[in-house]
Amino acid sequence: MAQPRIPAARGAAAGLQAQNGAASASGSPYTNGPVQHTLMSSQVSLSQGYDSQLPGSYPHPMPAKTLNPFSAQSNYGGSQGSGQALNSPLVTSSPVPPSLHSGPVPRMALPTSQNPAATPMPSGSFPPGTNPAPPLNWQYNHPSTGPQTNHFPHVAQPTIPGNTDFTADHPYVSSGDPALQTSFKKPGSALPLQNPPLPPTFQPGAPPGPPPAGGPPPSRGPVPQKTPPRAAFPPSLNSAVNQEGITSNANTGSAAHSTYDEIEGGGFLATPQLVNQNPKTSRSVGYAYPSLPPGYQNTAPPVAGMPPSSLNYPSGPQAFTQAPLGANHLTASMSGLSLHPEGLRVVNLLQERNMLPSTPLQPPVPNLLEDVQKLNCNPELFRCTLTSVPQTQALLNKAKLPLGLLLHPFKDLVQLPVVTSSTIVRCRSCRTYINPFVNFLDQRRWKCNLCYRVNDVPEEFMYNPLTRVYGEPHKRPEVQNATIEFMAPSEYMLRPPQPPVYLFVFDVSHNAIETGYLNSVCQSLLDNLDLLPGNTRTKIGFITFDSTIHFYSLQEGLSQPQMLIVSDIDDVFIPMPENLLVNLNESKELVQDLLKTLPQMFTKTLETQSALGPALQAAFKLISPTGGRMSVFQTQLPTLGVGALKPREEPNQRSSAKEIHLTPSTDFYKKLALDCSGQQAAVDLFLLSGQYSDLASLGCISRYSAGSVYYYPSYHHQHNPVQVQKFQKELHRYLTRKIGFEAVMRIRCTKGLSIHTFHGNFFVRSTDLLSLPNVNPDAGYAVQMSVEESLTDTQLVSFQSALLYTSSKGERRIRVHTLCLPVVSTLNEVFLGADVQAISGLLANMAVDRSVTASLSDARDALVNAVIDSLSAYRSSVLSSQQPGLMVPFSLRLFPLFVLALLKQKSFQTGTNVRLDERIFAMCQVKNQPLVHLMLTTHPSLYRVDNLSDEGALNINDRTIPQPPILQLSVEKLSRDGAFLMDAGSVLMLWVGRNCAQNFLSQVLGVQNYASIPQTMTDLPELDTPESARMTAFISWLREQRPFFPILYVIREESLMKAAFLQNLVEDRTESALSYYEFLLHIQQQVNK
Repeated sequence: MAQPRIPAARGAAAGLQAQNGAASASGSPYTNGPVQHTLMSSQVSLSQGYDSQLPGSYPHPMPAKTLNPFSAQSNYGGSQGSGQALNSPLVTSSPVPPSLHSGPVPRMALPTSQNPAATPMPSGSFPPGTNPAPPLNWQYNHPSTGPQTNHFPHVAQPTIPGNTDFTADHPYVSSGDPALQTSFKKPGSALPLQNPPLPPTFQPGAPPGPPPAGGPPPSRGPVPQKTPPRAAFPPSLNSAVNQEGITSNANTGSAAHSTYDEIEGGGFLATPQLVNQNPKTSRSVGYAYPSLPPGYQNTAPPVAGMPPSSLNYPSGPQAFTQAPLGANHLTASMSGLSLHPEGLRVVNLLQERNMLPSTPLQPPVPNLLEDVQKLNCNPELFRCTLTSVPQTQALLNKAKLPLGLLLHPFKDLVQLPVVTSSTIVRCRSCRTYINPFVNFLDQRRWKCNLCYRVNDVPEEFMYNPLTRVYGEPHKRPEVQNATIEFMAPSEYMLRPPQPPVYLFVFDVSHNAIETGYLNSVCQSLLDNLDLLPGNTRTKIGFITFDSTIHFYSLQEGLSQPQMLIVSDIDDVFIPMPENLLVNLNESKELVQDLLKTLPQMFTKTLETQSALGPALQAAFKLISPTGGRMSVFQTQLPTLGVGALKPREEPNQRSSAKEIHLTPSTDFYKKLALDCSGQQAAVDLFLLSGQYSDLASLGCISRYSAGSVYYYPSYHHQHNPVQVQKFQKELHRYLTRKIGFEAVMRIRCTKGLSIHTFHGNFFVRSTDLLSLPNVNPDAGYAVQMSVEESLTDTQLVSFQSALLYTSSKGERRIRVHTLCLPVVSTLNEVFLGADVQAISGLLANMAVDRSVTASLSDARDALVNAVIDSLSAYRSSVLSSQQPGLMVPFSLRLFPLFVLALLKQKSFQTGTNVRLDERIFAMCQVKNQPLVHLMLTTHPSLYRVDNLSDEGALNINDRTIPQPPILQLSVEKLSRDGAFLMDAGSVLMLWVGRNCAQNFLSQVLGVQNYASIPQTMTDLPELDTPESARMTAFISWLREQRPFFPILYVIREESLMKAAFLQNLVEDRTESALSYYEFLLHIQQQVNK
């Protein structure tokens, strides 16, 4: 069933019902052009400092509530006898009142002042370090009627509450689009504005007026639809329900802080990555890229005054030597003959099925001149589904391929240039950060590569702190690196940078204690307490719960932690709020005492109930004054209080055509997540359960608060020791990896392109500003795009993501990635530049949304139709002669294989062998994993490992890493006299043939014969043999490349795990899916109709 498209009606917005994360129904898809809505400017008094009512402020006045100590443990229950009165913060579940501002929120039209000096900074930008104001009464303004297209983000900027006086005198300080936050643009627009709030005039020359209502032209999205009944992905999902499932205008929680949008007019993540290396040199997409050129770490800020007079600098504008980024940057012929000799090949897949390369598949290299390409963003961080962007939407529709971006914005980088200059240079119109693809007209002027506005070069930018030369702005690090990080000035802050706050919430019911997980968590915390990212301001707190909620006072001066019990779960309050979240350094001994005693405190409990909802409400009230991270550990279905759930899984109907249980059974967790997002708190969920726990409902708490979900089915400390090992390794990574707090991210693109749908874990605060209360280096994001206006006047387009965040050290930072791609005018060139992995990843995200909003079968049909439609378009419009067989362009030779692999992935496979929670978790992974991990989970790598050698091996840190060739995923490639390792991302499976050589058995497995291999072998012995050293090095190298820990299973022919191994051989027929050859025949039949 095709989903309803975005209404094409123009004029007044059809009730901005953009789903959170999808296109808003009002106005054009998010373009990076001026927003022509009449935006409301949130008026927050600049003199108020940090208003305690705002979610962004620290102090929270808390009304008193009478508590009755009921036991020596201070049991506070509403039903208990009378006792002393305690002051308890009374915080409503939605801390942000409908109107957080002290004064009215006037509606202000955006003046269309073109005077650069007078242009206020976008209010949607957030100064780094500033916390966006809490979501004020988000008033979604409908754009005024008018058919004009938004070219540049044109947004009114709300004034930001804070002590920073934002005036038009700081044209370069703000970092971000105009205040998009205040005005709810369609989700999917440009990135958050990083500029300080300015007067509400922000328009780069676009005519005033609302963007056209309705989404992209009524053409099919990534998977165009031929007939209404046919499943295909619409340009954007149901406009009334965003892909993220949140209706923009129904943002009831305190989730949208309009002030953050204003700030991004200014900043992003803390550590910019260097991406100016040429991707062609890297061996594999997801793995070790060659180290980048040395970064500009800790560069001193340029001298405030003029450089020494001894430096001769010209007094007037000078001719520039910078190679222009215009037509001469491209090859004379855009056909890509020079860069893609193989790309022009036409492949008949029915004759050449074995197209899988024996080395990791590389992303295509954009057809740009080498000088431009060497400055381009690393594809591990930022890549597009089409490396040659179609000139028009009509051409994109004709290709039947999805246009979108896949990002890994906060990835751990070996080298990242960090700029500490006090001047962050940005376009005055669209707030784009200066980057390698802008054009310097002369020393004093540069042209924006997104909106084409000519900007002045600030005096400070004329001096290069690296070379200490004046007059060469085009050689500064900002213009030499596609990935860079700025230390953001105070203009990027809505409030002082928040301290790192870590709140742990533990399930201590009988079921939880039985699993033994609490021992592992407490021990891991004890081991890593000093490694938690933070500084002297780091705060920590603990809550445990069963049918009641237990708080732990860790006040300095106590001889031991004090337990406080609240049994009134229907009206949760916080006893002694000032002593429950404590400074880690000051109370470290008490924290250590608590972690040592906690596992033993509940060993004899008989309490089987779980009040997860009330515990989350309590945690939210405790953390909301500052924001931070909540880590929640749950082992069963919640049974008491708000958020209680009932079993919904029916094992015999796990994949019925009407998959009704992929959707949440309650909106409690989503609403609470939005409240958390509004207070800069993210929730990470660890589900350790052998029974159905309704992850579809529970997962919302992480999805909409920008958290993560971890799932350990059948976790038990004795019965499932490998899960314990996996849990401990991943918990160590989780506790010690870097983290960004109170972050916002905005993606901008060249005028004419627009973003209409986001995928990932976040809340879309305004149309294009992603709210990320926490950002971690293991999260990926995707966006869908359309060509809103013809790109015939340009030969290059650019995309820029900006992530403004607070580091664990309390620094406000902005991480910026910029990608440049050529524009093409023929269908052949579009196919030539197709990135099949990125296309498959984007389609997988779209299919998850389709599964939830329609049905699993609908999503599966849409995936198959995506292949049929694109190959039909190629056959009918590109091939000159109709040949028999299944003819595909070389770039899409693996497209049918990857889609077949998706159909067999846990998210989308049919059959009753996948438990519902496992399916939901797989879908969570699709939406939240970077592309490289998603592809490995979808299409595992198979290696023969009984004959590893040093030939072609990698040498890393004095280690020799064998590089066996990758094999096709078919039983045809297995042989009983060998051993084969399958890397399926989260699991490694070593299949040993019955006739495997004795040498391998003894030298690697350490057993005498095949029969001696243990049935449950999950570790290889470290033997003093060259064979063992090679095998151990290879497996360790595979594990090091991912943030999660894959368990190794050694599988004999009669092992229970054999079925899982065979299930991953995606080219073979399974109980519910075709073999690869059968699938190709089906595709051919449909294409040749």
